[in-house]
Amino acid sequence: MIAVTGASGQLGRLVVEGLLATQPASSIVAIVRDPSKAAAWAARGVQVRQADYTQPAALLQALKGVDKLLLISSSEVGQRVAQHRNVIDAARQAGVKLVAYTSILRADSSPLGLAREHRETEGLLRSSGLPHVLLRNGWYTENYTASVAVAVQHATVLGSAGAGRFSLASRADYAAAAVAVLTQEGQAGRVYELAGDNAYSMADYAAEIARQSGKPVIYTDLPEAAYAKALEQVGLPAPVAAMLAESDVGASKGALFDDGRALSRLIGRPTTPVAESIKAALRA
Repeated sequence: MIAVTGASGQLGRLVVEGLLATQPASSIVAIVRDPSKAAAWAARGVQVRQADYTQPAALLQALKGVDKLLLISSSEVGQRVAQHRNVIDAARQAGVKLVAYTSILRADSSPLGLAREHRETEGLLRSSGLPHVLLRNGWYTENYTASVAVAVQHATVLGSAGAGRFSLASRADYAAAAVAVLTQEGQAGRVYELAGDNAYSMADYAAEIARQSGKPVIYTDLPEAAYAKALEQVGLPAPVAAMLAESDVGASKGALFDDGRALSRLIGRPTTPVAESIKAALRA
């Protein structure tokens, strides 16, 4: 029995669909806040169970009979450690045999502020005694391609990354890695540093948008505070804007670059090229 928390989220949906490609639907547990969002899976035989990260009792009930669990990190920055603790405690009480956790690239040494809660969660897993595997995911290409249309409209990509290089991979790539770990044996104790095969600067990224769109698009590098303000002006909450700007600065120092190619080895194929992701975003 394999369970996925946050199953109705963007990553979780891809993981569940990936599991359905090779596993019996009845052996998959989709843990969601709102079961109505997973009605199509229930119709296909997936076990849909209601719980969220703030409900210890519901989590314990949802994890009954589960052998392997994918703990997808909470989206609520600042509240992640307490929420993850609830899941880990429930998994231990339920007798889960393996927990896979979506952490961040080089969580143990990353200078990114985002890494702190991931480090603490990794510590909780170690102290829990649960067999576990760490999926230290790098940056998602979708972090940028979600705003491709805006870049074309304003003829610029904004950031604070300087000439820093990002080893970007698609959300589908990271989902495939999670599926591989959940369906292969001998994963306990492993740490995967996962990132795209190829690295790109933001100038490279802007140039590719320009090439594909036929419109002039350049990269404009801003001081961290100015970039955070720009992100707020397009509607992002101030804490999220500050986090993204700080992460860009970290990328300028190499925090989001990795050339180990562990991701493509794990999924058995090259990671999705940024050009392909940009093409899909422009088409959409």
